[in-house]
Amino acid sequence: MKTSFSKLLDRPFRKRFLTPRSTIKLTYRDYQPKFTYQQILFSYIGSFLGIAFLAYLSLYSSYPLIAAPFGATAVLVFGVPDSPFAQPRNVILGNTFSSIVCVIFISLFGSQPWVMALAVATAIKVMLLTRTVHPPGGAVALVGVMSHADGHFVLTPVLLGSILIVLSTYLFQNLVARNTYPRHWL
Repeated sequence: MKTSFSKLLDRPFRKRFLTPRSTIKLTYRDYQPKFTYQQILFSYIGSFLGIAFLAYLSLYSSYPLIAAPFGATAVLVFGVPDSPFAQPRNVILGNTFSSIVCVIFISLFGSQPWVMALAVATAIKVMLLTRTVHPPGGAVALVGVMSHADGHFVLTPVLLGSILIVLSTYLFQNLVARNTYPRHWL
């Protein structure tokens, strides 16, 4: 005799695995968000302008690889600005903490491949502990070790670049796109 709990578990199993495939009609549209053409246009223009500023900053700072994490940041802040990972606190502090971690590890251990792994793992841990998770922050730590970053890396391009992309997102989203960004500052 089956208990009611096992019946509850059994029902989804039967529905999912014993129902003929022809009756289950899931497509990518069921899982992926839909964006309006206006959102797509504004994301395109905003990310172009934001990355253009940051590209020149990365050339000025002699860290051209930093453009890669900032490209990922642009996807978040211009593509899905309501995401918790796209909020100013996460962008600025997540990137900055990650850059500090990588500079400390470079000064202690150099820039061997295992230091790349240690810097990224530690940056993730620090972002989780401080509630400042910003996925491109992991790339900031990796790029910093790959570039043999020094203390200047923290201020320019990381901190200044993070502030610039947040400010450009704020101005663009609120003035041009007429959206509200950010959801929260802290």
